[in-house]
Amino acid sequence: MKDISHIVRLMWNEKRDIWLTVLLGFLAGITGIALFASSGYLISKAALLPPLYTLTVMLALLKLAGIARALSRYAERLVSHRATFTILKDVRASFYEKLEPMVPRIFNTYRSGDLLSRIVGDVENLQNFFLRVFYPPVVFLFVFLSTIAFVSFYSVPIAMMLLAGMVLTGMAIPAYFAYRQKKWDDSVRDMRSLFSSEAAEFYYGYRDLKIYGQTAEKEEKLRRLSDILTDKQAQLDNRVNQTQSINTAITVLINCGILALGAYQAAAGELNGLYLAMLVMISLNVFEFAVPMAAFPVYYEESRRASKRLYSFPEEPVVQEEKKQADITQDGFSIHVKNVHYSYGTASSGLKGVTVAFPQGSKTAVVGPSGSGKSTLLMLLMKMYEPESGEITLNEKPLSDISSESLWERCNIILQDNHFFYGTIRENLLIAVKEETEDADLLHALKEAGLENKRLDDLVLEKGDNLSGGEKQKLAIARILLKKAGLWLLDEPTASMDLLSEQSIHNTLFKHARHQTLILVSHRLTGLEMMDQIIVMDQGLILEKGPYEELMRRKGYFYGLKQIEQEVLV
Repeated sequence: MKDISHIVRLMWNEKRDIWLTVLLGFLAGITGIALFASSGYLISKAALLPPLYTLTVMLALLKLAGIARALSRYAERLVSHRATFTILKDVRASFYEKLEPMVPRIFNTYRSGDLLSRIVGDVENLQNFFLRVFYPPVVFLFVFLSTIAFVSFYSVPIAMMLLAGMVLTGMAIPAYFAYRQKKWDDSVRDMRSLFSSEAAEFYYGYRDLKIYGQTAEKEEKLRRLSDILTDKQAQLDNRVNQTQSINTAITVLINCGILALGAYQAAAGELNGLYLAMLVMISLNVFEFAVPMAAFPVYYEESRRASKRLYSFPEEPVVQEEKKQADITQDGFSIHVKNVHYSYGTASSGLKGVTVAFPQGSKTAVVGPSGSGKSTLLMLLMKMYEPESGEITLNEKPLSDISSESLWERCNIILQDNHFFYGTIRENLLIAVKEETEDADLLHALKEAGLENKRLDDLVLEKGDNLSGGEKQKLAIARILLKKAGLWLLDEPTASMDLLSEQSIHNTLFKHARHQTLILVSHRLTGLEMMDQIIVMDQGLILEKGPYEELMRRKGYFYGLKQIEQEVLV
C-alpha cells in the first residue's frame, strides 16, 4: 500500500466523482440483473398462459429496466472517465512538482528517456488504477451481496452457491494470482524506460552515428530491446487471459451447479419451478462482474510499480520552494561563496571547499581548463544546484532563502547551451522581455550583438539548427541586452566566435554592465585585462585570484596558461 499511497491520496481529491461512479455502476449492475431476472420470469410465466395484461405490464417493466440500465451505464462511463482524466492530470502535475526543483542535477542520475518514459508511460498505466483496481471490486461486492440477499428469499442453497462463487472468482483466484504476480519480475516498465532512453539517444545522436558508421549496430540494439519489450508485454497479457479463463471456467461450473440444484429443489417441491429460469438468468448475469476481477492482480501490480517508479526519486538537498522565500528588492549585487563543496558523484568533479567574493559592481573572470569546476560554480550561483556544504550569500542573505524566480528575474544569464524555439528571430528575442518592445529596440539589440545582417522575421528552426554556433551565442547575447537585468552570469558566451567578434562583444557587455556585477566563465584568456579580478580554478579548487597584472607578475598558474595560449595563437 505504501507504493500506491500517493495515487490513492490524489484519487481522493475526486471523491465526489468516485462515489458517483460507484453509485452509477451499482445501479447499472442491479438494473442489468433485474433485466435478466425479469426476462427469465417472463419466459416461465408466459408458458402458463397468463392474461394478456400481465404480459403487457411485465414487458413494459422489462423495457424500463433496459432503458435504466443503458442510461446508468452511459452515465457511469462518463463520470468514471472524467474522474480518471482528472486523476491523471493531478498525477502529472505532482510528478512535475517533485521533478522540477531537481533540474538540472537530476540528469546526473537519470537519463532523459527514462524520465520521459515515467511521465508518459507510467502515468498512462495509472489510468487503470481507478478503472480496473479500485472501482471494479467495490461494485462487484455491492452488486453480488445485493443479489445474494435477493436470491436467498427464493432459495438459500442457491444463494450460498452464489456466495461461494463470489468468494472464488472475486477474491480467492485474484488473490492467488496477485501473490504470483508479485513474484514475476516482468520489468515491463523498466524495459520500456530503457527502450525510451536508447531511442532518444539514437534520435539525438543519429548524425554522429551516421558519420562514424555505427547506425546499424544501434538499430540492431533497438530492435533487440523492442523484441524483448514485446515479449514481456505478451507474457503480461497472457497472465490476464489465463486468470480470465480460470474465472470463466469456474463461473460455468457454478452456473451448471445452480441449474442442477434449482432443478432438484423444484422436483422436490422446495422451490417454485416458476422461479427456476429467473434464478439461472440471475447467476448468468451476476458473474459478469467477476470478469474485471480476473485482471485485477495484473493491473494492481502494474499500478503499484508505476507509482513506485514515479515517486522513487531519492531525497536530495533540494530547495523547498513551498516555504516562504524572499524576493530580491535591491539593484546592487554582492556575492560571497564560503567553503562550498559540490560533487557529481565522482571525486574528480565538482567543487572542493571553494571560498571567493564577488563585490558589488565588480567584473570577475573565472578561468581554468575544462572540468575545473568553472561552470559548476556558476550553476550554484544561479541556484541550479544546491551546495552539499558551505554557504552562498547574496547581499549578505543566504541564497537558499531567496526565491529562484526572483533571482532569475534579476539575472542576465547565458549558458553554454542556449535553447532556441522554432519560430522567428523576433519571437526568440521577445521571450527575454515582459513588456511590449518596439522592433527598433529589437534591431538595435541584434546590431549590438553583431547580428545586423539578420531580419526579425527570419526563420529559426528547432534548437536553432539553421544558425551557426557563433550566431546562436550572438542571439543569446541580444536577448540579455534586451532584458537589462542587474547581475550578469555568463558561461563561455563567446566560445564559438572569432577573436574580433569576441572583443567587440566584450566591449558591448562591459558598456551595458558598467556599474553592475558581472561574472564571466571563460577558457580563453584574451581580453581579461579589464577585469577587476580573475579566479583561476583547476580540479574544483581555486589556485589563484587577483587582477590581471598581479597574476602575471606572480608568474604562477595563470601566467603559465597565458604563455601556452600565446604560443598556440602565434
